[in-house]
Amino acid sequence: MSVQCSPRSMCFLYGNERIYFDCIPRHQVTERVLIKVHPNCRVIVSAPEGADAQAVLNAVKKRRSWIYQQLRDFRQQLAYITPRKYISGESHYYLGKQYQLKVLEEPASTRGVKMLRGKLEVISHHGDAEKVRQLLIHWYKIRAKEVFSRRLDAMLEQALWVSERPQLRLLTMQTQWGSCSPNGRLTLNPYLVKAPRECIDYLILHELCHIAEHNHSELFYRLMGQVMPEWEIIKTRLD
Repeated sequence: MSVQCSPRSMCFLYGNERIYFDCIPRHQVTERVLIKVHPNCRVIVSAPEGADAQAVLNAVKKRRSWIYQQLRDFRQQLAYITPRKYISGESHYYLGKQYQLKVLEEPASTRGVKMLRGKLEVISHHGDAEKVRQLLIHWYKIRAKEVFSRRLDAMLEQALWVSERPQLRLLTMQTQWGSCSPNGRLTLNPYLVKAPRECIDYLILHELCHIAEHNHSELFYRLMGQVMPEWEIIKTRLD
């Protein structure tokens, strides 16, 4: 296994494949190296600040076969993804259910999106694909704000360690469904609203658990298992 390093980007050889990963600092007081393989096949390694590059690579080397397997699985999934054209007949998701897109070009009508009889109807003045995309993005964000707020209230009934309702914001992210800041603010990806409700609940509970345990420690997973025993099955579905 050969290695090349730079301050942010590193890579190693696994078989005949060169696997790249980004190394970012972990601000928590811990010596653990956290490795994540995201669905877009980006590999992120979080290491303690000031960690020796070789030590980080040694930690990655121990998980190299797992990293490769994760990348192979996600690549297989990506092979079935068809780029969106935002035209009538396409399938789009909302709360885990599949809806057929119906684009209506009506210059005199008010632009917008509505669900009607198993379809997502988009009224556009010009029928331009980019305009349709923007209308859908806006609609998803509005729905996400409503759904996430409602599910947060429901999940807080289980999160007895949270004394005050945390601030909630929406942010479109490329590699994350959500995060929890050190001061307890939750950030959720609006596209999470496309997933089933149980996946949304899992993600919210996951971030609420970080209010009690800021890293993925044994205590964190123990707490997660107490409030949602089936969380691993649900996480697999979300991934």
